[in-house]
Amino acid sequence: MKKITLFSDGSALGNPGPGGYGVVLRYEDKEKELSGQEAHTTNNRMELKGAIEGLKALKEPCDVDIVSDSSYVVKGINEWLSGWIKKDFKKVKNPDLWREYIEVAKQHKVHAIWVRGHDGHAENERCDKLARDAAQRAKDNL
Repeated sequence: MKKITLFSDGSALGNPGPGGYGVVLRYEDKEKELSGQEAHTTNNRMELKGAIEGLKALKEPCDVDIVSDSSYVVKGINEWLSGWIKKDFKKVKNPDLWREYIEVAKQHKVHAIWVRGHDGHAENERCDKLARDAAQRAKDNL
């Protein structure tokens, strides 16, 4: 099973507002960048969307470390998700995206790792720029 590191970040200009996500996928010495945007969204939705879109880009089952500055995403994946599933996502924000995450993650072995945002972590800074640029494109298209 290939070992992949998926760095991701999300951004919203206003919360809610135009938003974007940025992803850097790394396998050995190869990297791929992804980004996308939505016209009306929240920061947490874009944080989670980055992880989802990164996983969707993988073409085979992998051992994936998701590296994010979002406590919501990291704790959601590592701690809260099993309880949310048991209560069928009652009173959980963004159940549509969490269900999509479950679907795209099920073929992979996933572990999430939290890093402090805006703290000089090179890949997190790259993802932040990708996400902010995508959010700005969404704003410009309004």
